[in-house]
Amino acid sequence: MCDHQLPENSGKEPVKPRTDEEKTAVLNRLKRIEGQVRGIQKMVENDRYCVDILVQISAINKAINKVGYSLMERHTHHCVADAIKKGEGEEAIDELMKVVQQFSK
Repeated sequence: MCDHQLPENSGKEPVKPRTDEEKTAVLNRLKRIEGQVRGIQKMVENDRYCVDILVQISAINKAINKVGYSLMERHTHHCVADAIKKGEGEEAIDELMKVVQQFSK
């Protein structure tokens, strides 16, 4: 694993498990994105104009970023805040900063 990549599974558990509503909202967004990706595949198969495909890719990038920022916000409010309260803030902040850097590349 490169030092700029995060492990796929840190082995950590969330401080506050996601509610069913939170899971449903994130999963619905991801399913919508999955549908958009399938739509782009069909656009390529149908030899659609490059700019039309690029516009759809841009929309997917925005949608996936929105999901990521939502998860990052939740992580900060729950996991990082809890670590700070326990006196373990430095490690949690370092971890958050690594993921922010990775996310913004």
